[in-house]
Amino acid sequence: MPHDHDHDHGEGSAMSPIALRVKALESLLVEKGYIDPQALDVIVETYETKVGPRNGARVVAKAWADPPYRAWLLKDATEAIASLGFTGRQGEHMVVVENTSDTHNLIVCTLCSCYPWSVLGLPPVWYKSPPYRSRAVIDPRSVLAEFGLKLPEETAVRVWDSTAEIRYLVLPMRPKGTEGWSEERLATLVTRDSMIGTALPLTPGANQ
Repeated sequence: MPHDHDHDHGEGSAMSPIALRVKALESLLVEKGYIDPQALDVIVETYETKVGPRNGARVVAKAWADPPYRAWLLKDATEAIASLGFTGRQGEHMVVVENTSDTHNLIVCTLCSCYPWSVLGLPPVWYKSPPYRSRAVIDPRSVLAEFGLKLPEETAVRVWDSTAEIRYLVLPMRPKGTEGWSEERLATLVTRDSMIGTALPLTPGANQ
């Protein structure tokens, strides 16, 4: 899906000017002993895998448990997500795509690394990598298999290309055996990767 972006695309072959400045500042702070690089890595990992994705997990869990909210989410994701208090940069124009028994959705940004920070936190390194950005479009099944997700041949894989104007979030299928679960409990099954499309939600008991 061709699209126009309004920001730098230099990440594929070299670091962008902003990334270079950030790296230089980080190196200077480490050199002067103001920050511990290991502590910085822990902070980044926390926001990448825990804090941010919990917002998206709440959105997904509510959609699973609340049919009217699910309908609203699929019709106007930006407003439905904002109603839960999740707004901000790179989350202004959201579209939610729903996995079904015959269709699986995968999110990528082919030109840079557009990502819905407000619901998923910081993007993982692999999401920004040139191999993922190119191969996810050309051969999504192989990419999913490398993540450990092997889909039935009859399941169609649809790839959505995020842009500076629109960012996507996958609404995964609700796991079986969760009837009667609260939204809070359902949210524990939702992972960051399941909302990108490179994984399925956890199954009941998997994280207990």
